[in-house]
Amino acid sequence: ITIGNERFRCPEALFHPSFLGMEACGIHETTYNSIMKYDVDIRKDLYANTVLSGGTTMYPGLASRLQKETTALANSTMKIKISAPPERKYSVWIGGSILASLSTFQQM
Repeated sequence: ITIGNERFRCPEALFHPSFLGMEACGIHETTYNSIMKYDVDIRKDLYANTVLSGGTTMYPGLASRLQKETTALANSTMKIKISAPPERKYSVWIGGSILASLSTFQQM
């Protein structure tokens, strides 16, 4: 099987869902819109402490691209830092496992 430029276009759909025929914001816009819903006082901390998690974030260069795109949307005085921990592929599962093991989980 020969794969051409399709291998680059698949992750691009995360930033441009319209490539898949979806009317939705890309992950950079979703990140920006989510942060903007918080009080002004906390936005600086959120921009400086964004952490990627889940298998989809394993695409090479995703963290730097997300940082670049988010920086273009945010106020120029904001320091944007996107962290991509090496174990992020399993972070979602680990978080769910911890949550399910809490004694209060059944009351949630």
